[in-house]
Amino acid sequence: MKNWLFLEERFPFVADSLKNAKRSGRLAHSYLISSSNPDYRLAFPVALACLAACTKPLEDGAPCGKCATCRQLEDGIYPDFFLLSPTSKSREIVIGKDSDEPDTLRWFESLFHLSSITESGWKIGVVADADTMNENAQNAFLKTLEEPPKKCLFILASGSASSLLPTIRSRCQILPLTDNRCEYDFTYFKDMPEALFKLQFQSRGDIVSAEECVQTLSDILDSLRSVATTTITKKWEARLEMAKNLESAGIKLLEKRIAGEEGCEYRRLREQFISILHTWFAQTVLLSAGGSPENLPNPEVSEILWKSGKMPAIDEYEAFRALGEAENLLRALRTNVNDELAMRTFCFNVAVMSK
Repeated sequence: MKNWLFLEERFPFVADSLKNAKRSGRLAHSYLISSSNPDYRLAFPVALACLAACTKPLEDGAPCGKCATCRQLEDGIYPDFFLLSPTSKSREIVIGKDSDEPDTLRWFESLFHLSSITESGWKIGVVADADTMNENAQNAFLKTLEEPPKKCLFILASGSASSLLPTIRSRCQILPLTDNRCEYDFTYFKDMPEALFKLQFQSRGDIVSAEECVQTLSDILDSLRSVATTTITKKWEARLEMAKNLESAGIKLLEKRIAGEEGCEYRRLREQFISILHTWFAQTVLLSAGGSPENLPNPEVSEILWKSGKMPAIDEYEAFRALGEAENLLRALRTNVNDELAMRTFCFNVAVMSK
């Protein structure tokens, strides 16, 4: 229920429209969640699934959060919840040779032509990072979206909905989930603000200090893969326990699904890293232009600048230069360049900047 409550709190108008659709029996068969926030793209498919499949909805149409279906969906053990995500190194969802090839569109679609084994009878299909479907896969998916099997809900989530074919977008009800802030989990990124403060304000002309910043930021980025593995392993513990008596082919398929989710979680954490870094330098530009800390959308990112009560003087020209270097880094980190090399180039450029 936590995902639905979060949706109601953060996007009440979206939640109200969905509840009205549920009460009137007019829920769409396919939705496209469009959001730059990876946490929204992760949480809200579960909220939508609970809304559609709940067996004891509340009077206003909201999911109860207590029935077996809601609990299974929230715990990640609902047997008819299927996820398709890019798992290959190319980060591309392809059609696939046949339905026996996991993590392909044909494999995904084949899962919805079998009868549901759940009390609610609903089958839920989520396409994470839907914009990574290549054009052939998108065209092949159109038939399913046009004529979906009964009691099937398809949820596409994308941070770049405009990259999807117009024909795909037109067959989904689009839910734009945008706000003026991002949700950052500083459990994994707690050392970033101090490193960025040191880089921008204490490392000018000091190559040794800049190298220390390189190591701190690179270590954080490198750690995200193991964090993702730990998170997903814990998430799948219950399902693996339930599946321990499966044949080896079934176990291998589960391992493939776990690897896919690990990839999704790693990309989510990596996007948070990139977003925090960009937010820091964007906020120093706003502060250099006379903006006040209390008006920043995510003040927790750069609070180290003013929490002591002695905010350093920020030169507007240099702040814009640093932001430009940060944007160059973001473009590099979204390609196949070496992360540490890109980070070192960025930190040294910021450290040696001068008017």
